[in-house]
Amino acid sequence: MSSKAVNRWVGLYSLTTLLRNWRVKVVLPYVTGRLLDIGCGNNQLVRSYNGNGTGVDIYDWGDVDLIIDESSNIPFEDSSFDTITVIAALNHIPNRDDLLIESYRLLSPNGRLIITMIPPRVSFLWHRLRSGSDPDQIERDHHEHELWGINQRDLKQMINKAGFNVQSEIKFMCRINTMTIAKKID
Repeated sequence: MSSKAVNRWVGLYSLTTLLRNWRVKVVLPYVTGRLLDIGCGNNQLVRSYNGNGTGVDIYDWGDVDLIIDESSNIPFEDSSFDTITVIAALNHIPNRDDLLIESYRLLSPNGRLIITMIPPRVSFLWHRLRSGSDPDQIERDHHEHELWGINQRDLKQMINKAGFNVQSEIKFMCRINTMTIAKKID
């Protein structure tokens, strides 16, 4: 790898780390009780949380608590968690609707679902910028089932369809990213 490519990768890695830290810092104050982080990546959110948390992912990023085959069949009892997070991951999951239904099953009454998402155009540009130099992008690539982000209107429809009630939408990262907080309705 040329020094120019190394410098580009180091810069993007630093920016990726900064953005990941930013998301965790924004989400953490809204996490309560038992936490399940779906699509946890390196499990930073769970490791930063001072409570009882579990991170699941279909890839082994090195610090995942549980590797799962299917995000619509997560091996926990009904109502096992008070908060479920899907941080910058829902667009990478093929069975998004099934995952939201599974999240509803896993949440306790009045439990909280927290999803962060960027718009498709921003996601497309970000992934293109990183392609070819970011190990995450090289290893996983972009698969057929993945979306370049999800717009907020569609995300709200998906969440409501699964039985949740959207409580708030909080813009962050210079209003590029949105944290959507929904409540399980019994």
